[in-house]
Amino acid sequence: MFRRVFIANRGEVAARMVRACRELGIEPVCGASEADLAAGYPYLQDAAEVVCLGPGPAAESYLKMEAQVQAAHQTRCSALHPGWGFLAENPTFAALSEQHGVTFIGPRAHTMDQMGRKTSARQAAAAAGLPVVPGSPGLLSGPEQAVAVANHVGYPIALKADAGGGGRGIRRCNCESEVADAWSQAAREAQAAFGSAALYLEKYLEGGRHIEFQVLGDGRGQAIHLGERECSIQRRHQKLLEEAPSPALAPEQREHYGRLCAGAAASWHYRGAGTMEFLLAPDGKLYFLEMNTRLQVEHPVTEQITGIDLAQAMLRVAAGGPLPCRQEDVRWRGHAIEARVNAEDPAADFRPAPGTLQRFAIGGEAVRVDTHMDSGARIPPFYDSLIAKVIGWGATRDAAADALLRSLDAAVIEGVPTTLPLHRRILADPDFRAGRFDTLWLGRWLERSSS
Repeated sequence: MFRRVFIANRGEVAARMVRACRELGIEPVCGASEADLAAGYPYLQDAAEVVCLGPGPAAESYLKMEAQVQAAHQTRCSALHPGWGFLAENPTFAALSEQHGVTFIGPRAHTMDQMGRKTSARQAAAAAGLPVVPGSPGLLSGPEQAVAVANHVGYPIALKADAGGGGRGIRRCNCESEVADAWSQAAREAQAAFGSAALYLEKYLEGGRHIEFQVLGDGRGQAIHLGERECSIQRRHQKLLEEAPSPALAPEQREHYGRLCAGAAASWHYRGAGTMEFLLAPDGKLYFLEMNTRLQVEHPVTEQITGIDLAQAMLRVAAGGPLPCRQEDVRWRGHAIEARVNAEDPAADFRPAPGTLQRFAIGGEAVRVDTHMDSGARIPPFYDSLIAKVIGWGATRDAAADALLRSLDAAVIEGVPTTLPLHRRILADPDFRAGRFDTLWLGRWLERSSS
C-alpha cells in the first residue's frame, strides 16, 4: 500500500479521499489554491501536508498539470488521485504522473484517451458487445455527411462534440434544414470548450432515462459491476438527484447489462472505478452513451447499497491489490437516494451564489452527508457550487426518500441561497415518488412550477 498519496483536487472529493486515505493508514497530502486555503475547509486540517498550487482561478492552480505532479513528487507521494472534474479524465496528466514515478490512481492514459473521445468509446463499446445509439460510425467530415447519416438513421438527431461533456457541444436537429446552422454552433462551442471542433452524430431518443453502471477493474483483466444508478433528475444535462437501484430497471436487465459492462471493462484491462452511461429508451432498450473514467460524484449511493467502499478500492487496486470481491459475492441491500446541495439560487435561473456559510447543519437518521463545508467556511467564486451531498438509505425506495426528506427538512444553511427547497419539493412530488420521470421531466416540472 502507498505511504503517501497526493490529492490533486479540491472540495468535497478531496475531503472524501482524505478520509479514505486515513482509513487505510495512508498520509494524505492536498494541493490547494490560495482561495481554498483561505476558505477554512476542515479537510485541509486533516491532511498530513498542504501545498499551495497558485491563485484562485482554476487555470492558475488546479489545472496546472506540471505544478500538481511536481508537488506530489516534492512531498514524497508515491501516488496521485485526480478526483473528478479538472484534470481527472486528462490522459496527458495521467501519463505525466507515471513518467515522474507517481502512480496515477485511475485508468491508464491510453484507456482514458480511448474512452474520453466519444467516437472511439462507441467503437470500443460496440466491439465489446454493448448496444450503442444508432449514429455515425466515426467522426463526420462536415454538415453534408451529417445530413446523409441523419437521413439514414432518421430525425431527430443530435450533433455531439467528440471531446465533449457536461452538455456542451450538443445540438438537436429535427429536420435537414436545421443541420447546417446546428453544425456551426456545435463545432464552435466544442472548439471553445474542448479545443476540438470534431463532431459525430447520434439518433436523438426522446423521453429516455439516464442509467449508469458502476464498474471496478484491477487493470489485469478482472472486473466486476456494482449495479446501476438512476440519474434522470437533471437540468441542462447537470445531475441534481441520483439513486440506486433504478426504479425503471428489472432485475434481469441489471444482471444482463451489468455483466456486459464488467466484461467490457475486463477486456480493456480497465483499472480502478469507472462508469458506463446509458440511455434507457421508451421502448425499454438500453443504449451505451459514454464512459466516465473516474470516480463519480454520485458514487455514495452505490456504496450505501453494496457496502463496498469505492474510494478505498481505487487506492488498493492502484497499489497492485485485488478487487474487493468476486462478482458472485456482490450483494445489493435496500435503496439509496442522493441530493446534491449546491450554493445556487433556483429562483434566479440557478445562479451560483459564492459567499460565507454563517451556519451549516445537515444530518439525520439513516442519512450520510459528504461535504467539505462547515459553519464559517467560505465558498469562492471560482469553482463548482456543490457544497454537500446528502444520501438517504432505506429498505425500500419510499423509506430512502422519507429519510432524505426528513434530513433536508431539518437542515439549516444560512448565508447563501441553496437548492435545498428545490430538493424538498422534488422528493415530495407524486411523479417522483412513483418513478414517473425521464431526463426532460425536471425542465417540464420547473416550467409548471413557475407558471
